[in-house]
Amino acid sequence: MTEPLISIQNLSVRFGIGKSLFGVGAEVIAVDNVSLDIPQGHFFGLVGESGSGKTTLGRATLKAAPISGGEVHYSDSEVTYDLRNIDKTALKDYRRRAQLIFQDPYAALSPRMTVRDIIAEPLEVMRLTHSRAETDERVRDIAAKCRLNLEHLRRFPHAFSGGQRQRISIARALVCSPRFLVADESVAALDVSIQADILNLLKSLQNDLGLTFLFISHDLSVVAHTCDTVAVMYLGTLVEVAPTRNLFSGAKHPYTQALLSAIPSLDPDDDKPRQRLEGEIPSPTHPPSGCRFHTRCPHAVELCSQQTPVAEAVDDGHVVACHRWQALS
Repeated sequence: MTEPLISIQNLSVRFGIGKSLFGVGAEVIAVDNVSLDIPQGHFFGLVGESGSGKTTLGRATLKAAPISGGEVHYSDSEVTYDLRNIDKTALKDYRRRAQLIFQDPYAALSPRMTVRDIIAEPLEVMRLTHSRAETDERVRDIAAKCRLNLEHLRRFPHAFSGGQRQRISIARALVCSPRFLVADESVAALDVSIQADILNLLKSLQNDLGLTFLFISHDLSVVAHTCDTVAVMYLGTLVEVAPTRNLFSGAKHPYTQALLSAIPSLDPDDDKPRQRLEGEIPSPTHPPSGCRFHTRCPHAVELCSQQTPVAEAVDDGHVVACHRWQALS
């Protein structure tokens, strides 16, 4: 198997809450004891409901969220970094190697800067080029890879559609030649036809530049189109990780099965019953004991509320954290 570019072991991310809101000493447990590996060159998907901790996990891999416990390691052919104990000099280098594509292409771009200046800003801030001519050459090169032409570089963001703005955001993230990209709901704000165009662009860039993606989404149909492996997250924990084909053809966790059941079908005669999840996702300030999903799981037994399930291997690359997955299979 390909060596992991990002290795996460028992990661926890917690945020303190002011006493005026939830009492003294309250904290949000955004990510709790998560372990996974993101192989080099993979398009790795991360899915789950809003509030499940997907974005926080992605930001932790960029050292953009506080790491409360556990370890996050980045390792390519040149360097290895322990993100929890990284110093300022190494962090500056890591910022060049790992970048973020934001969700909202309308809010992510400064309206006062031309497209050329937006794309060139990382090069200038990190001092990766030595002259304006070198900067302009790099900007033109990456703009062409993202299907932007020279005329676009002289305009301001308000002159572009949502899909074009997202291509500008992608070009800005790629201009410093990163190895690892976190795409946080990067097509959620776009029309369906534009989503397909951006997804195809990301796959093309991955193949051409040898990139590794952590693709965060709540849309399983989008994940099925792009990702090699998918991890399913619920209330700060991972419940299932599997190759995409295995997950969609044989999901083992009840939560994953419910998410797959919610995907709309294009067949007008499809009368397959849907699995409805009752109730709301619990508060991350007071998560349930045992399995986090047991309060909404139709198959829960007493053991589920008492003991936290351990991730078990189903087959190669497929693991599930559920006490009853074998019985339900």
